[in-house]
Amino acid sequence: MKVILVDDESLARVRLRGLLSKEQDVEIVAECADGPAAVEAVRTHAPDLLLLDVQMPGMDGFETLRALEPDRLPEVVFVTGFDQHAVRAFEARALDYLLKPTSRARLAESLARVRDRLAARQTAVPPLPQALLDLLAGREASVGAMRVRRLAVRTGERVIFVAVEDVDWVEAAGNYAILHIGSATHIVRETMGSLEEQLVGQSFLRVSRSAILNLRRVKELQSVAPGEHLAILCGGQRVPMTRSIREVEERLRST
Repeated sequence: MKVILVDDESLARVRLRGLLSKEQDVEIVAECADGPAAVEAVRTHAPDLLLLDVQMPGMDGFETLRALEPDRLPEVVFVTGFDQHAVRAFEARALDYLLKPTSRARLAESLARVRDRLAARQTAVPPLPQALLDLLAGREASVGAMRVRRLAVRTGERVIFVAVEDVDWVEAAGNYAILHIGSATHIVRETMGSLEEQLVGQSFLRVSRSAILNLRRVKELQSVAPGEHLAILCGGQRVPMTRSIREVEERLRST
Protein backbone atom coordinates (compact mmCIF):
# COMPACT_ATOMS: atom_id res chain seq x y z
CA MET A 1 0.00 0.00 0.00
CA LYS A 2 1.60 3.26 -1.16
CA VAL A 3 0.83 6.13 1.22
CA ILE A 4 1.35 9.91 1.13
CA LEU A 5 1.29 11.91 4.39
CA VAL A 6 0.01 15.49 4.15
CA ASP A 7 0.20 17.73 7.24
CA ASP A 8 1.73 21.15 7.81
CA GLU A 9 2.86 20.07 11.31
CA SER A 10 6.11 18.12 11.17
CA LEU A 11 5.47 16.47 14.55
CA ALA A 12 2.14 15.13 13.28
CA ARG A 13 3.90 13.59 10.28
CA VAL A 14 6.56 12.08 12.55
CA ARG A 15 3.87 10.45 14.72
CA LEU A 16 2.04 9.00 11.71
CA ARG A 17 5.31 7.82 10.21
CA GLY A 18 6.09 5.96 13.44
CA LEU A 19 2.67 4.31 13.57
CA LEU A 20 2.83 3.32 9.90
CA SER A 21 6.30 1.81 10.34
CA LYS A 22 4.63 -1.03 12.25
CA GLU A 23 2.53 -1.96 9.22
CA GLN A 24 4.49 -4.37 7.03
CA ASP A 25 2.52 -3.74 3.85
CA VAL A 26 2.72 0.09 3.99
CA GLU A 27 5.23 2.17 2.03
CA ILE A 28 5.35 5.94 2.60
CA VAL A 29 6.19 7.31 -0.85
CA ALA A 30 6.02 11.02 0.04
CA GLU A 31 5.47 13.49 2.87
CA CYS A 32 4.01 16.93 2.16
CA ALA A 33 3.56 20.03 4.28
CA ASP A 34 0.96 21.76 2.08
CA GLY A 35 -1.73 21.17 -0.52
CA PRO A 36 0.16 22.09 -3.71
CA ALA A 37 2.99 19.70 -2.81
CA ALA A 38 0.42 16.98 -2.12
CA VAL A 39 -1.21 17.46 -5.53
CA GLU A 40 2.17 17.12 -7.23
CA ALA A 41 3.08 14.08 -5.13
CA VAL A 42 -0.16 12.31 -6.04
CA ARG A 43 0.50 12.94 -9.73
CA THR A 44 4.05 11.62 -9.38
CA HIS A 45 3.54 8.58 -7.15
CA ALA A 46 -0.09 7.50 -7.79
CA PRO A 47 -0.57 6.41 -4.14
CA ASP A 48 -3.20 4.04 -2.83
CA LEU A 49 -3.92 6.19 0.23
CA LEU A 50 -3.74 9.86 1.15
CA LEU A 51 -3.56 10.63 4.90
CA LEU A 52 -4.68 14.25 4.76
CA ASP A 53 -4.93 17.08 7.28
CA VAL A 54 -7.87 19.48 6.98
CA GLN A 55 -6.58 22.85 8.15
CA MET A 56 -3.42 23.88 6.31
CA PRO A 57 -2.27 27.34 5.18
CA GLY A 58 -2.90 28.34 1.59
CA MET A 59 -4.84 25.27 0.48
CA ASP A 60 -6.81 23.20 2.98
CA GLY A 61 -7.51 19.48 2.68
CA PHE A 62 -10.79 19.90 0.80
CA GLU A 63 -9.24 22.30 -1.71
CA THR A 64 -6.42 19.81 -2.19
CA LEU A 65 -8.89 17.08 -3.14
CA ARG A 66 -10.69 19.38 -5.57
CA ALA A 67 -7.35 20.09 -7.27
CA LEU A 68 -6.79 16.40 -8.01
CA GLU A 69 -7.97 14.78 -11.24
CA PRO A 70 -10.85 12.37 -10.48
CA ASP A 71 -9.05 9.46 -12.15
CA ARG A 72 -5.99 10.08 -9.94
CA LEU A 73 -7.87 10.27 -6.65
CA PRO A 74 -6.57 7.70 -4.12
CA GLU A 75 -8.45 6.52 -1.06
CA VAL A 76 -8.59 9.41 1.41
CA VAL A 77 -8.49 9.34 5.21
CA PHE A 78 -8.59 12.70 6.96
CA VAL A 79 -6.38 13.09 10.04
CA THR A 80 -7.21 16.28 11.93
CA GLY A 81 -7.52 17.84 15.34
CA PHE A 82 -11.03 19.17 14.66
CA ASP A 83 -14.21 17.08 14.72
CA GLN A 84 -16.53 19.63 13.08
CA HIS A 85 -15.47 18.73 9.53
CA ALA A 86 -16.60 15.09 9.66
CA VAL A 87 -19.82 15.43 7.65
CA ARG A 88 -18.08 17.49 4.98
CA ALA A 89 -15.28 14.90 4.84
CA PHE A 90 -17.68 12.06 4.11
CA GLU A 91 -19.46 14.19 1.54
CA ALA A 92 -16.05 14.46 -0.15
CA ARG A 93 -16.02 10.61 -0.31
CA ALA A 94 -13.39 10.20 2.42
CA LEU A 95 -13.12 6.62 3.63
CA ASP A 96 -12.48 7.57 7.26
CA TYR A 97 -11.98 10.52 9.61
CA LEU A 98 -9.35 10.29 12.37
CA LEU A 99 -8.90 12.72 15.23
CA LYS A 100 -5.44 13.65 16.49
CA PRO A 101 -3.67 12.24 18.37
CA THR A 102 -4.52 9.06 16.50
CA SER A 103 -3.99 5.79 18.34
CA ARG A 104 -2.35 2.81 16.69
CA ALA A 105 -5.55 0.79 17.08
CA ARG A 106 -7.70 3.45 15.41
CA LEU A 107 -5.23 3.88 12.55
CA ALA A 108 -5.07 0.09 12.11
CA GLU A 109 -8.86 0.00 11.86
CA SER A 110 -8.76 2.66 9.17
CA LEU A 111 -6.02 0.87 7.24
CA ALA A 112 -8.11 -2.30 7.33
CA ARG A 113 -10.91 -0.40 5.59
CA VAL A 114 -8.47 0.80 2.97
CA ARG A 115 -7.23 -2.75 2.37
CA ASP A 116 -10.83 -3.95 1.99
CA ARG A 117 -11.53 -1.18 -0.52
CA LEU A 118 -8.39 -1.92 -2.53
CA ALA A 119 -9.18 -5.64 -2.56
CA ALA A 120 -12.73 -4.91 -3.69
CA ARG A 121 -11.38 -2.91 -6.62
CA GLN A 122 -9.52 -5.99 -7.78
CA THR A 123 -12.71 -8.06 -7.74
CA ALA A 124 -15.24 -5.36 -8.54
CA VAL A 125 -18.79 -6.51 -9.10
CA PRO A 126 -21.80 -4.52 -10.32
CA PRO A 127 -23.72 -2.66 -7.57
CA LEU A 128 -26.76 -4.37 -6.13
CA PRO A 129 -29.96 -3.55 -8.02
CA GLN A 130 -32.20 -1.08 -6.19
CA ALA A 131 -35.05 -3.61 -6.24
CA LEU A 132 -32.88 -6.07 -4.31
CA LEU A 133 -31.80 -3.38 -1.83
CA ASP A 134 -35.48 -2.53 -1.30
CA LEU A 135 -36.27 -6.18 -0.63
CA LEU A 136 -33.34 -6.62 1.78
CA ALA A 137 -34.28 -3.39 3.56
CA GLY A 138 -37.82 -4.68 4.09
CA ARG A 139 -39.44 -1.92 2.06
CA GLU A 140 -43.16 -2.32 1.61
CA ALA A 141 -45.64 -0.25 -0.36
CA SER A 142 -48.21 1.78 1.54
CA VAL A 143 -50.83 4.26 0.38
CA GLY A 144 -48.97 7.06 -1.42
CA ALA A 145 -45.66 6.25 0.27
CA MET A 146 -42.90 3.69 0.74
CA ARG A 147 -42.44 2.44 4.28
CA VAL A 148 -39.31 0.69 5.43
CA ARG A 149 -38.43 -1.65 8.27
CA ARG A 150 -34.67 -1.27 7.75
CA LEU A 151 -32.48 1.48 6.30
CA ALA A 152 -29.57 0.71 3.96
CA VAL A 153 -26.27 2.37 4.95
CA ARG A 154 -23.41 2.18 2.45
CA THR A 155 -19.95 1.79 4.04
CA GLY A 156 -17.26 1.50 1.40
CA GLU A 157 -18.17 -1.52 -0.71
CA ARG A 158 -20.53 -2.87 1.96
CA VAL A 159 -24.21 -2.17 2.62
CA ILE A 160 -25.29 -2.35 6.28
CA PHE A 161 -28.98 -2.61 7.18
CA VAL A 162 -30.15 -0.71 10.26
CA ALA A 163 -33.49 -1.55 11.88
CA VAL A 164 -35.75 1.49 11.88
CA GLU A 165 -36.82 0.97 15.49
CA ASP A 166 -33.17 1.21 16.61
CA VAL A 167 -32.82 4.79 15.31
CA ASP A 168 -33.09 7.45 18.04
CA TRP A 169 -33.31 10.42 15.70
CA VAL A 170 -32.30 11.64 12.25
CA GLU A 171 -30.30 14.83 11.67
CA ALA A 172 -30.12 16.80 8.41
CA ALA A 173 -26.69 17.32 6.78
CA GLY A 174 -27.25 19.02 3.42
CA ASN A 175 -28.33 16.40 0.88
CA TYR A 176 -27.39 13.70 3.39
CA ALA A 177 -28.81 12.62 6.73
CA ILE A 178 -27.18 11.34 9.92
CA LEU A 179 -28.79 8.42 11.75
CA HIS A 180 -28.19 8.62 15.51
CA ILE A 181 -28.28 5.18 17.15
CA GLY A 182 -27.10 5.40 20.75
CA SER A 183 -23.53 6.66 20.64
CA ALA A 184 -23.10 5.56 16.99
CA THR A 185 -23.87 7.57 13.86
CA HIS A 186 -24.35 6.55 10.22
CA ILE A 187 -24.41 8.90 7.22
CA VAL A 188 -26.93 8.03 4.49
CA ARG A 189 -27.22 9.61 1.06
CA GLU A 190 -30.87 10.54 1.39
CA THR A 191 -32.64 13.82 2.03
CA MET A 192 -34.79 14.47 5.06
CA GLY A 193 -37.84 14.69 2.81
CA SER A 194 -37.16 11.23 1.40
CA LEU A 195 -36.65 9.71 4.85
CA GLU A 196 -39.75 11.43 6.18
CA GLU A 197 -41.80 9.79 3.41
CA GLN A 198 -40.30 6.37 4.11
CA LEU A 199 -40.92 6.60 7.86
CA VAL A 200 -44.50 7.90 7.55
CA GLY A 201 -47.05 6.03 9.63
CA GLN A 202 -44.39 4.69 11.98
CA SER A 203 -43.28 6.09 15.35
CA PHE A 204 -41.35 8.97 13.72
CA LEU A 205 -42.21 12.66 13.54
CA ARG A 206 -40.35 15.50 11.88
CA VAL A 207 -40.05 18.16 14.59
CA SER A 208 -37.98 20.70 12.62
CA ARG A 209 -36.34 21.15 9.22
CA SER A 210 -33.24 19.38 10.55
CA ALA A 211 -34.61 16.68 12.88
CA ILE A 212 -36.87 13.61 12.72
CA LEU A 213 -37.52 11.96 16.09
CA ASN A 214 -38.31 8.39 17.00
CA LEU A 215 -41.12 9.24 19.42
CA ARG A 216 -40.58 6.02 21.33
CA ARG A 217 -37.17 7.39 22.35
CA VAL A 218 -38.59 10.65 23.77
CA LYS A 219 -38.80 10.78 27.57
CA GLU A 220 -39.40 14.50 28.15
CA LEU A 221 -40.37 17.76 26.41
CA GLN A 222 -39.09 21.11 27.65
CA SER A 223 -40.05 24.70 26.83
CA VAL A 224 -36.86 26.76 27.09
CA ALA A 225 -38.23 30.07 25.73
CA PRO A 226 -41.35 31.34 23.95
CA GLY A 227 -41.61 29.27 20.79
CA GLU A 228 -38.45 27.27 21.63
CA HIS A 229 -38.76 23.67 22.76
CA LEU A 230 -36.50 20.67 23.33
CA ALA A 231 -37.11 16.95 23.14
CA ILE A 232 -35.04 15.02 25.68
CA LEU A 233 -34.36 11.48 24.51
CA CYS A 234 -33.81 8.37 26.63
CA GLY A 235 -30.07 8.55 25.94
CA GLY A 236 -29.89 12.17 27.13
CA GLN A 237 -29.72 13.81 23.68
CA ARG A 238 -31.36 17.24 23.50
CA VAL A 239 -33.02 17.92 20.15
CA PRO A 240 -34.45 21.41 19.35
CA MET A 241 -38.00 21.47 17.96
CA THR A 242 -39.86 24.08 15.95
CA ARG A 243 -43.04 22.03 15.66
CA SER A 244 -45.89 22.86 18.05
CA ILE A 245 -45.23 21.22 21.41
CA ARG A 246 -48.96 20.43 21.70
CA GLU A 247 -48.86 18.53 18.39
CA VAL A 248 -45.83 16.56 19.54
CA GLU A 249 -47.55 15.77 22.85
CA GLU A 250 -50.60 14.43 20.99
CA ARG A 251 -48.44 12.17 18.84
CA LEU A 252 -46.57 10.93 21.91
CA ARG A 253 -49.82 9.92 23.61
CA SER A 254 -50.77 7.75 20.65
CA THR A 255 -47.33 6.18 20.03
